[in-house]
Amino acid sequence: MKKTVWILVICFALIPLQGQKQEKDQPSFIPQSLVINIEVPIRVFKDGRFEDALTIKDFEVLENGELQKIEAVYLIKKNAVTRSEEKERYLPQTQRSYYLFFQISDYDSRLEEGFRYFLENIISAGDSLYVISPLKTYKLRDRALDVKSNEDIVKEVRDLLRKDCLIGSADYRNASRDLINISRAMAARMKADAEGASSPGEGADPYGMGYDMGVAALGSEGSGGIEFMRQDLDEILLLYEGLLSKINLLRKIDNLNVMDFAGHLKMTDGQKYVFLFYQREVMPTIDPAIINRYLASYQDNPYIQQTLSSIHNFERRDIPFDIDLVKQSYADSSAAIHFLFLTKQMQLVPGVSFTESSDDIYSAFRQMALATGGYFESTANPAAGFRNALDA
Repeated sequence: MKKTVWILVICFALIPLQGQKQEKDQPSFIPQSLVINIEVPIRVFKDGRFEDALTIKDFEVLENGELQKIEAVYLIKKNAVTRSEEKERYLPQTQRSYYLFFQISDYDSRLEEGFRYFLENIISAGDSLYVISPLKTYKLRDRALDVKSNEDIVKEVRDLLRKDCLIGSADYRNASRDLINISRAMAARMKADAEGASSPGEGADPYGMGYDMGVAALGSEGSGGIEFMRQDLDEILLLYEGLLSKINLLRKIDNLNVMDFAGHLKMTDGQKYVFLFYQREVMPTIDPAIINRYLASYQDNPYIQQTLSSIHNFERRDIPFDIDLVKQSYADSSAAIHFLFLTKQMQLVPGVSFTESSDDIYSAFRQMALATGGYFESTANPAAGFRNALDA
């Protein structure tokens, strides 16, 4: 995010002036031209360096293919006009609003380093700061930068984010944990069957040798999954389907909310910078090899066959909003969207396959960043990524 930006003031005539003679029988009111001046932020780079020696003649703005009249050009550094070229006198909006938007389920303590850099090097008195957690939206109080130390503000943001991530993502984490445990339990049952225990669902005692060997098959990975060993396979699969649907619902990003935020940005004056932190999501599912073995073992059970075969449908998701409409709306808001995709290492759990489930969101928000002249990065270190976006 460059601290320097050009702002163009463009004159739009929306209603043409119609000259009329003063006749007694003519209407008392005549149409007038309605002229609106619009400010457009522009960032111009050459070989990676910001161009700060441009003049009003270097810019052209077209609306639906028609050349528009540029009334003034201002060079803004931070929140001050450092150079101007005007045909008329205007007062450009130079105040800055920052939005730190967190779509994360696990708090990363390295974010504090990024906050610290932001407070020490970027934000200034008079700027606005909004922190949008998975649960709430917070606004930094006026004069907070004057009366509190940077370290105090960092600690407050840390506590708010950590608490809201814990509460706001509790259902998601619990559903993911249950999916992992069910997958482990099904792998353990299959291992027990392969070692000679009675096959589940064929009249054997579910709490006898098969159960004991299944528990043993869970090994030293912990107790997760044992609670599902006592259930019939059709009951487990019904629960499994419900959990997959729940996770997809929890992951849903509502089109209306996305558009509402774009509308808020458009109504906000001045320079607007959005930093979207989106944490990589993985869907824990039953290992495909285990599914194939169950399909082979239950060929005479159509319900189990159909349920197992449909599991993979939950792993694919279309982009949950109209990306072209969203790109246009955010481009019209004159805000710069900076997208930071926070990666994390996948777990290794026997019997469980972890599938990337955020490709759709990554693609959508990456396009939004490109459409608004913002920065995007995929990183395992949120502090480094945030700093790169601030300095880009």
